[in-house]
Parts: sequence; structure tokens; C-alpha cells
Amino acid sequence: MRVTPEDALTLLDWKRRVFALYEGVRRLEPRAGWELWRATRDEFFRSHPQSPSPGYDRLRYFDHDPALRVLADIETAERERRAIETSGDGEPGWFTRFALARFSLGGEPLTLELYWLDAYGGGLFVPFRDATSGRETYGAGRYLLDTVKGADLGADDDRLVLDFNLAYNPSCAYDPSWVCPLAPAANRLPVAVRAGELVL
Repeated sequence: MRVTPEDALTLLDWKRRVFALYEGVRRLEPRAGWELWRATRDEFFRSHPQSPSPGYDRLRYFDHDPALRVLADIETAERERRAIETSGDGEPGWFTRFALARFSLGGEPLTLELYWLDAYGGGLFVPFRDATSGRETYGAGRYLLDTVKGADLGADDDRLVLDFNLAYNPSCAYDPSWVCPLAPAANRLPVAVRAGELVL
């Protein structure tokens, strides 16, 4: 796909604003951060030239649930290069599984694999699916963290902050011309995570 100078500059602006958004979210208490995240995401979709669906004004979310913000213990895992399927017809995306995040939701112990993007610059990537996928939420899963896009909530005493209230749909959920890595089987949670962005 040919990228024009205008496209490149508007994409740079989108990334800069998303990084600033998550910086703001990290400074606020969780519910206020979630409210800022929702309002800003709604505005980006409606008005930004790099919106996955320009003019879209129907984003929907579960209600905020403080119990779905957790601190995960990180366990180093043997590094393993993985081809993760994408929404497009081309090559898969290449990531390295390097650690496991262990946490509990509703008293149930759960694990998500942590991936590092192998492309230039790298970045932590944590996609997931759960029992709401394909019903209440996007069938191919949602993203929890994607540091290439600035979606990072930081850590607390060496434990990774996972706030499922900020889980969001990949861009391909809104426009199939976007190619997005999809949540692999290893990150399918057996519980219903009723937090974050709903299906269209």
C-alpha cells in the first residue's frame, strides 16, 4: 500500500496522541483514567484522519468494573518465536513469546502469554480472547497492551498492570482493509471478561 506524506504525518499525529492519552491515564485513578480513555477514543474515531472508521460515533463499552483491573506476576518463559495469524491474506506477524503474566479474575487463576514484536523497534503485545468473544465482543479477540501504539499501563512493584476495562478492538474490527494480528489460542481465557470495548 502506498503511503502518502500526508498519511505518514497524520499517522504520526495519531500515535503521538495515543501515547499522550496513556500517559494521562497512568496519572489518574483507574475510573477517571477509564473515562478519559473512553472520551478520547470516541473523539479519535469520530474526527481523526487515521480513524479505522472515520465519523464512527457508536463505540460501546461495558460498565467500569474495578475488579477487572489486576496486577500480574511476571514469570520468565523460554523464548519462542511465534507466527501469529493476522486478519489479512498475507504473511503472519512474527512475535517472540518471552514471559507469562499470571493473575486472577473472580478468584480464578489465569495466564496470558506476553509477546514481543520482532519488527523494528519491538514492543510488548498482549492480545486475548475470552468467553464473550464472538458474542458480546469482537470474535477474533481484543488488545490489552500494545506498546507500539503506546497502550501501556506500567507496573506496580514489578507486577504488570492489566486493566481489562481498557481492552479494545483491533482496527480490522471496523475496516477489513486494516491487517491486525489476532489473539492466539494460548491467550484464550476460559472466563467471560465483561469489561472494555463491546462488539460493533
